[in-house]
Amino acid sequence: MTDQGTRACTSCGAPLTPAARFCTRCGTPVGDEPEEVALAGGRRLHLSSSDTLSLRELLAVVESGVFYWRQRLESAEGVARENAASAIKDLSQILDNLATQIAQGRETVRVTGRLLPQRLAPHACPICGRGNRDGAKYCVACGSPMRPGVRPATHLPPPLSLSVATRTDVGMARKLNEDMVYAGEFTTADGGIGTLLVVADGMGGHQAGEVAASLACDTLKAYLTAALSAGVPAADAGWHDLLRAAVSEANSAVYTQSQRNPAQRGMGTTMTVAVITGRRAHLAHVGDSRAYLINPAGVTGESVTWLQLTTDHSLVARLVDIGQLTPEEARVHPQRNVVYRSLGGDPTLEVDTASQALARGDLLLLCSDGLVNHVDDVELARIVIDEPSAARACERLTALANERGGKDNISIVIARVK
Repeated sequence: MTDQGTRACTSCGAPLTPAARFCTRCGTPVGDEPEEVALAGGRRLHLSSSDTLSLRELLAVVESGVFYWRQRLESAEGVARENAASAIKDLSQILDNLATQIAQGRETVRVTGRLLPQRLAPHACPICGRGNRDGAKYCVACGSPMRPGVRPATHLPPPLSLSVATRTDVGMARKLNEDMVYAGEFTTADGGIGTLLVVADGMGGHQAGEVAASLACDTLKAYLTAALSAGVPAADAGWHDLLRAAVSEANSAVYTQSQRNPAQRGMGTTMTVAVITGRRAHLAHVGDSRAYLINPAGVTGESVTWLQLTTDHSLVARLVDIGQLTPEEARVHPQRNVVYRSLGGDPTLEVDTASQALARGDLLLLCSDGLVNHVDDVELARIVIDEPSAARACERLTALANERGGKDNISIVIARVK
């Protein structure tokens, strides 16, 4: 056992990554290791038996957020300035609360159920696409060599294929659907075929939100088509750079349009993007639309069937992360629709990116907040798993959200890995 409570390879003693089936140093088949969690901002840690985090660490994160938004307040205008001021106010209240808890002697806060194990690592296996740690000689998932000169793999995994379905619905309360969904294939410069999935939730009303979502999607697709016709990224980092550039281009298009047309001033949109190529999905995300990974056999060594791959850029998500709200309370919070990051609000934009290995049985689900405001994660995963048809799963999820009020537009994209 290591000092973090993780198992080591019984043959060579190398530490093992989450859900490893092969040692990355010697290739010996191994079992699973205890879970790893992902924190906001991309940080990771192994859970101890106490399952707790330092309040002082959370305090530093919130202080950093206040500093960031104060900088934005000085340079922003219009709606972006209002959002920055609102974020500072709310984060200041959180800061006061955490400081009080520390002053009262409290040292830790219990990890919430949202902090789930990841199966992400920086280097993709050339055979199965699974992420591996730096310096790995063998893939943790299929045992294939990660670098030249190492013995070849005995068994290679079969290629993957996708079944994709989409659905968007106006809901029960809105007169206009400002959401946009897209699913389509593309061809790369090396002749490969990939799949692009997009969900965008427009904001602004009076058709401005619809314009923002549509313009953002069209701009993103055009940028990626041109870029991938010229060349294909060789690694995850290259895909992340490409997706950041594509979403930034979409942001510029929406921002410029809103500045030129007074009737559309302040419009914006969320955007969650997945590019699936080979056995890997590359993600880009801004706002509070979401991407989930679901697998009936589990997505971790703990057999958890679902994993949220994106972090909501919303006030209530921050409050849930630091334990001020439960996920159930967040769904009915009066400020649940307040996002602090979206396309169109500023000429520049920070874009979250990630890469995720895909395996047989995986389901990748993208959706707008109109779904998750009414359907919790456990229900969502169960319906997707129970339905053999991705299209039927989209229908059931939409119907359930509408039965519970349908207070916003509802958009869903499901890609089933076969």
